[in-house]
Amino acid sequence: MLKEILYFVIILLILAVVQHQDLLSEPMARFTTMQENGNYLHPFIWTAVVYCIVWIFRLLGRFILKLKNK
Repeated sequence: MLKEILYFVIILLILAVVQHQDLLSEPMARFTTMQENGNYLHPFIWTAVVYCIVWIFRLLGRFILKLKNK
């Protein structure tokens, strides 16, 4: 479970930096903008979507390896 949470957090950080390059130079300005707009959930929704896609690929990879090893 901890490993999956770590995957989620890593995906969250990667998406945040890729979508908002100013997050590295002025993080407080980004958080202030997010607070003013009230869009707290959109990073988690995008991360959940990408995490589900990655999870499906991981599941398919395990299934293919299991079939290959039989």
